[in-house]
Amino acid sequence: RMSLVLKSPCKINLLLNVLGQRKDGFHDIESIMQPLSLHDVLQIESAGKCVELTCSDPRLSVGGDNLVHRAASEFLKLTDSGGVRIHLQKNLPLAAGIGAGSSNAATTLLGLNELFNHPLNSREIHALAACLGSDVPFFLQGGPALVMGRGDRVEILKPFGVLEGCGMLLVHPGFGVSTPWAYQRLTDISEPFGTRGLAKRMIESMIEGKLGGLCNSLERVVFPKYAVLPIIKEFFTVKGALVTLMSGSGSTIFAITENRASAESLRMEYHDQFGQAGWSATVVL
Repeated sequence: RMSLVLKSPCKINLLLNVLGQRKDGFHDIESIMQPLSLHDVLQIESAGKCVELTCSDPRLSVGGDNLVHRAASEFLKLTDSGGVRIHLQKNLPLAAGIGAGSSNAATTLLGLNELFNHPLNSREIHALAACLGSDVPFFLQGGPALVMGRGDRVEILKPFGVLEGCGMLLVHPGFGVSTPWAYQRLTDISEPFGTRGLAKRMIESMIEGKLGGLCNSLERVVFPKYAVLPIIKEFFTVKGALVTLMSGSGSTIFAITENRASAESLRMEYHDQFGQAGWSATVVL
């Protein structure tokens, strides 16, 4: 019996520019996504005839509505493989805007393909990933990327030199934000959509060594409802973060700092100010 243990990373959006609503109900975006070395862990082994999923976090459903379960079921159906047993060790917060659930699904697809001796080629895996959810295709590869369409078009980018060695603090204040709700709210505000081209400009300026142009279309709808988020963002700015932004549809706010040590000291100041609740982590970029 074969088994694999795989790390399932998360991401932040350095840019999330929502361009408009599509006929299929999704939104067109241009986004620059950066993977991070914070991860959940998946244990996958071939066993039985169906998908058996367990999870360390009791709040997560382990039924057919779970993305890992769906990814495994679709894969097994498509490849006519046997059954699998999967355990998801959840270290990352839920509904956090850092793509952890999407990453779990992508990692499941890659793991199963390895486990069953590569029945699918990369194009077929990408198509399967795109059916599962908007952020899933991004996690099939390991570097930063320009993500377009509804998240299904992924253009791999060279790592940004300007970020190398920088520290990052991520803070999840203990509540999630619903992604469908955030996108739905956009239609209620005037001039909800951005203009295309911000991503190209930002990539050019990052290549030139400038850390600027970070923005997230969804802050305008999420911040008024979840008033602590702009306060956290402002706190990071005042305390000297190079840049700070909400990731995805929230509620995670991240701050980029000079190095890991400055991210750690910002983390301590954050908890002194806002208390110990919620989740926080630092990484080196």
